[in-house]
Amino acid sequence: MKSGITAWRSPSNIALVKYWGKKGFQLPGNPSVSMTLTHSYTETTIEYSQKADSEKPSFNFLFHGEKNITFERRTGIFLEIALKELPALKHFHLDIESSNSFPHSAGIASSASSISSLALCLCQINQQVSGIIEDEEIFYRKASRLARMGSGSASRSVYGGWVLWGETPVISNSSNDYAFPISDYANKVFNTYYDAILIVNSGVKQVTSSEGHKLMESNPFREIKFLSGSQNVIELIDAIKNGNEKVFRNIAEYEAMSLHAMFLTSNPYFVLLKPETLQIIDRLNKFRNESGLEFCFTLDAGPNIHLLYSESIRERMIAFIRSDLIFFCEKGMWIDDRIGKGPELIQN
Repeated sequence: MKSGITAWRSPSNIALVKYWGKKGFQLPGNPSVSMTLTHSYTETTIEYSQKADSEKPSFNFLFHGEKNITFERRTGIFLEIALKELPALKHFHLDIESSNSFPHSAGIASSASSISSLALCLCQINQQVSGIIEDEEIFYRKASRLARMGSGSASRSVYGGWVLWGETPVISNSSNDYAFPISDYANKVFNTYYDAILIVNSGVKQVTSSEGHKLMESNPFREIKFLSGSQNVIELIDAIKNGNEKVFRNIAEYEAMSLHAMFLTSNPYFVLLKPETLQIIDRLNKFRNESGLEFCFTLDAGPNIHLLYSESIRERMIAFIRSDLIFFCEKGMWIDDRIGKGPELIQN
């Protein structure tokens, strides 16, 4: 095919065991486990057309219909990486348009959804222009590997449900090169999980994830974090298999706080939590002690709280959010999200 169009909708994900710190080129210091979301997603559309100059691909990029120099530069860097994996792309001009359903750069892993949707589009175009149609497993594995090269967490967004990225002895097919879906191992209670994303601050983070990963190279607690993360993945997968929400909660909340401890012990240090973040955590702990309900919170690289709970307690959690937590959210803003099925091809 000499021209065409493709579009993918790819969701963000929330990691329970965190990926923070790299070894080699975009390889994780420790494995991570995440839950793919439903309503927090990026839609990317690419119109492609063959061109005479075949040295490198040319492209235009729009975010929500407008120029965005920062995102355009990141897209260009990723396309250079993709060209090495998908050399047929060098013969084409790409018109790329992207949009998010949630605030970007505020700690809701927008790079995971944006890079994974872009990787899926590029892999789809590669099939169309080469005429080589891969089976589904190979296609998604290739897209996960490609997405990883642009954003580590994006490798997990290529799959739905519960996803592992990184080598661990408890999953035989695990790899540092690409993510692997583990929902088939999950107890049914964890396949009903919701994620209430409480937007404490929707502004751009003062330190990007790329900058934070770089600071991790000199962090004195780097290797300890890698060791604890590797062990926590083993224990978390076991909890997901056995439906043990208490162990799941303990690991998730420990990982959230230890992630932010890495920020505080970087040199220079940086603080992403806001006073409202800590007030929400305090309210959550009190409510859990008083109600006896089993739920947990986690944080990404930002101030916003991800409140995770099963469908069986949904009514009480929604009521609690509205009565006690919404006042700490920016303009009362929160996203009612849940575990999702993964990316969707929306135009081909």
